[in-house]
Amino acid sequence: MATILFIVYYSMYGHVEKLAREMQKGAASIEGVEVKLWQVVETLPAEILAKMGAPPKGNAPIIAPDDLVEADGFAFGFPTRFGMMPAQFKAFFDATGAIWKNQQLAGKPAGIFYSTGSQGGGQETTALTAITQLVHHGMIFVPIGYTFGVDMFDMEDIKGGSPYGAGTFAGDGSKQPTEVELEQAYYQGQYIATITKKLKGSSA
Repeated sequence: MATILFIVYYSMYGHVEKLAREMQKGAASIEGVEVKLWQVVETLPAEILAKMGAPPKGNAPIIAPDDLVEADGFAFGFPTRFGMMPAQFKAFFDATGAIWKNQQLAGKPAGIFYSTGSQGGGQETTALTAITQLVHHGMIFVPIGYTFGVDMFDMEDIKGGSPYGAGTFAGDGSKQPTEVELEQAYYQGQYIATITKKLKGSSA
């Protein structure tokens, strides 16, 4: 039976979606892992999004809280809002009360990835503050540490990401994920898929 990994994201300007799609490729490269890409529902009205210059959403299906139960592991991605996940993703987690009550996600691994507007804008705190959502569900937080390798120590180029997970800098919205940032997202997909597969195998 295949290991099922859900990559669930919210993306206003497309940066997190690009990381998510690269992560999907990485996870799908692990034999025996089935990857599903989802996005959470938008809570802002269309007229507000238009004023903010947000492009149309991608074609990933909208996830419902109950859908989470089907997965063996997760990667959750979102941009930062003042160092934390945005209201759209928090609203999604706030709607998971029924599966929280029954602890249906307990013991399942989950990674986090993110986008921030600046170098001091929450590359670590966005992930750190999101861990509370995983803890209350009994999920196992899976950081990548420094396993991505030497690029995590490079001081010459501006790049997102941290031991918590893959990341990118959006700047004013015009800056796109770099090659290294996309490579890290691909790697994290492989990493969380491999760990999810191992945990599922050990509990079989």
